[in-house]
Amino acid sequence: MAKNGNDAEIDEGLYSRQLYVLGHDAMKRMQSSNVLISGLRGLGVEIAKNVILGGVKSVTLHDQGVAEWKDLSSQFYLREEDLGKNRAEVSQLRLAELNSYVPVTSFTGALTNEYLTKFQVVVLTNSSLDEQICIGDFCHSNGIKLIVADTRGLFGQLFCDFGEEMTVFDTNGEQPLSAMISMITKDSAGVVTCLDEARHGFESGDFVTFTEVQGMTELNGCDPIEIKTLGPYTFSICDTSSFSDYVRGGIVTQVKMPKKVAFFLLTDFAKFDRPGQLHMGFQALHAFEKKHSRLPKPWSQSDADELVALAEEANAAQTGSAKQEQLDQAIIKKLSCMAAGDLAPINAFIGGLAAQEVLKACTGKFMPIMQWLYFDAVECLPEAEDAVLTEEECAPRNCRYDGQIAVFGSKLQELLAKQRYFLVGAGAIGCELLKNFAMMGLASGEGEVIVTDMDTIEKSNLNRQFLFRPWDVTKMKSETAAAAVKLMNPSVRITGHQNRVGSDTEKVYDDEFFESLDGVANALDNVDARMYMDRRCVYYRKPLLESGTLGTKGNVQVVIPFLTESYSSSQDPPEKSIPICTLKNFPNAIEHTLQWARDEFEGLFKHSCHPKQPVNLPRMVLSAVLKLYKSLVTDYPHSWEDCVAWARNHWQCQYNNNIRQLLHNFPPDQVSSGAPFWSGPKRCPHPLEFSTNNDLHMDYIMAAANLLAQSYGLPGSTERSALTKLLQDIKVPEFIPKSGVKIHVSDQELQSANASIGKRRTVAELILFDDDTNFHMDFIVAASNLRAENYDIPPADRHKSKLIAGKIIPAIATTTAAVVGLVCLELLKIIQGHTKLESYKNGFMNLALPFFAFSEPIAAPKHKIDWTLWDRFEVKGIQEFPCSTLSSCLRPSLKNGWTCRELLYPIFKDLFNSNHAGGSEAYEIEENEMFLCFYFHRMTEIVTKVSKKKLGKHVKALVFELCCNDETEEDVEVPYVRYTIR
Repeated sequence: MAKNGNDAEIDEGLYSRQLYVLGHDAMKRMQSSNVLISGLRGLGVEIAKNVILGGVKSVTLHDQGVAEWKDLSSQFYLREEDLGKNRAEVSQLRLAELNSYVPVTSFTGALTNEYLTKFQVVVLTNSSLDEQICIGDFCHSNGIKLIVADTRGLFGQLFCDFGEEMTVFDTNGEQPLSAMISMITKDSAGVVTCLDEARHGFESGDFVTFTEVQGMTELNGCDPIEIKTLGPYTFSICDTSSFSDYVRGGIVTQVKMPKKVAFFLLTDFAKFDRPGQLHMGFQALHAFEKKHSRLPKPWSQSDADELVALAEEANAAQTGSAKQEQLDQAIIKKLSCMAAGDLAPINAFIGGLAAQEVLKACTGKFMPIMQWLYFDAVECLPEAEDAVLTEEECAPRNCRYDGQIAVFGSKLQELLAKQRYFLVGAGAIGCELLKNFAMMGLASGEGEVIVTDMDTIEKSNLNRQFLFRPWDVTKMKSETAAAAVKLMNPSVRITGHQNRVGSDTEKVYDDEFFESLDGVANALDNVDARMYMDRRCVYYRKPLLESGTLGTKGNVQVVIPFLTESYSSSQDPPEKSIPICTLKNFPNAIEHTLQWARDEFEGLFKHSCHPKQPVNLPRMVLSAVLKLYKSLVTDYPHSWEDCVAWARNHWQCQYNNNIRQLLHNFPPDQVSSGAPFWSGPKRCPHPLEFSTNNDLHMDYIMAAANLLAQSYGLPGSTERSALTKLLQDIKVPEFIPKSGVKIHVSDQELQSANASIGKRRTVAELILFDDDTNFHMDFIVAASNLRAENYDIPPADRHKSKLIAGKIIPAIATTTAAVVGLVCLELLKIIQGHTKLESYKNGFMNLALPFFAFSEPIAAPKHKIDWTLWDRFEVKGIQEFPCSTLSSCLRPSLKNGWTCRELLYPIFKDLFNSNHAGGSEAYEIEENEMFLCFYFHRMTEIVTKVSKKKLGKHVKALVFELCCNDETEEDVEVPYVRYTIR
């Protein structure tokens, strides 16, 4: 494959997830951009990593400095043996491994104007104000796009200059909207009414085009028209008074129009007054460094006072809106105290944002930051007012954590080293988390990070899971990631597992395992697994760090025991399903035909009948009987030729006969309730005629026949010419319209078929859909597009089909890096033991807009008797029973745990005496026969009898749910009982 360039091919196997975010056109524009990144400390290497993974034409790394101890707290491609070496030269070899399509070089000379002309985008990090102004002026006048990024402890700064104006081809990154039309009026501003199946979603100022309009054909294929929304189902367009009369039908589709943008100061919506203050603070930092040739010392009060004075001078010299009425001296002093700090999470967040701006500059895809962005996370500092960090505690130790110690002191570093964390998932988020954990020194002493992931590495992972290399493909993710991180920081203790979290692995991740943890971090890609881990964290009362990405969107949620709600406390609404009748007979969009094709795949090739499991066939439902009967008898193939014949007959059935049958039942001219039946969302289909000269027809036969052969353990073939010859000799039955379908299968035939199961090793191999496996997507694409042709629906290429049918989550490295940076900031708060709800931040971002929102988590909701999801009754199995009224004959049972009566009495006694109940609520135990039967049994015996399973050694405690009601017989929720049996 050609290297990157204007005419380069795009490696869809590598860039597939990113292509769903950027698109092919943007990727091609990016592949013609040469990027310079100056400054290879932690922030610079983060930006370089993300840009190289993105796939630009080339990246040049520039740095004139050498590696220092404080660099190691965030520069993950520097090692202790690299101290004293040039940062760019050392990093170049390791960064070059990330993407073979992107040449990476290093440069250690001065940045002259002549040298800068080689690049389309220049990124400055760790640069002086004089350098920024000089290079900025040259880049602006020569059409070179400039990005300035900087981090100082818990503060970050980002600046973009993409010229006097910039053309943005896609402002939000969302898929174009479309809707079906029910009416268009003739007027000076024609009103379009859409079908009320769903809101059209358009906004005033959007541009749209029209297709398939009957009657008012002047709209079909017209230039994009600007609209004005009138309601959720209506909008106005141009003057339609001279157009033909509207008859019916039509589809309106949104068109992304190029937009010219200007630049202005961007505010952080989380802290309205902060950007202007920090702008002055960063100006003062430049002045301080120019004056003293150093940054302010960590937590030096004298240096902080001087920085405040310099900020006052800088503010006094300002005019217009940039001038602040009054400086916030407290925040300026904090900036001074942390200016020498270098934190991996802040670099990850600002580095992810900066890299996304590089991609925007290269492609014109998404709205750029205009023009400044400031960020801080001072909530990460100790909460206690008397917890004052000192200059001595934060002074350099000549160790790899100096950059972090400069901000938080040495005590936090000791806490980090002892942490025991469970990381679930080693994919994109997991890799970024492990990198940040290593840089922060998490589990670098007595602690440990346990990471589990049952997946192996695939080629498509390499574009965003940066710990993996091409030679790692097919290896286990968890082990490979752990080994890669150990190279970044040999002192961290990381153990890789290959287990799926769930009920089947609770013997591994048992009570003792969870009780030994300090917290859990999720790096999962599905809601079910997230909810399972959330339940485990609530049960064991462990903090949970939750995050996720979808293209340029990302979110972070922090779950803290007894303080916040849990992940499961709120859920997104379920995805809207496609009605069965639409899928079966009335598709009108490519999404419908793709879902139909997926269902076809599952129905044809996902068999589950195996020997040694005979089925009483006559008692099965009729449809299942017929399917199994065909699989075992009529359609059982014995050769490749049989597979081809089956595929050809199935093609005829699906794309010709079934359509003709549908039109026989509902003719094209049929009228229903006074209106044409085939109108609105119902598209009138037409049958297809098979031809060996039609590539799509042949694609279907080739894929279907090979999948059937694979299913029955027969050899397949990819010889297209031989397939054509076979098809010429196959006769398909003529179509005969049916008024109804009756299936006659005798019991004798069914029993004969059932008996044949034992004669074979398996009836058919189970084939699970995999969008990366041969013939799977071939079948889906062909099956979907043939059905789309039946209904005159525009087809989808393989790329789009794979996205929809494979339910692929679009992903890009920049979003992942930024999200994980925010996650690790919350981790710092957890480890310090923050107890204030307002100290924690849930976050949501959309880098395409760009938009950032931060809010404090929702508090754990309290129930009727004042308890939260974190509360429960704790009962120990072996202890002195608190009630003296029980008969002494029960006491021997304590040797092996409590009886049911002993367990329930103190619990309900507590409820009776609850201050929250106020004496107005009574809780009763119904002593029915079943209950009395178990009343004097030990709880472990009851569980064993009910579940019919012995309790394993991994079970340390049992959970009992209590069903209670009040005096009005209303159900009342109460905490569950955790009964510790050993």
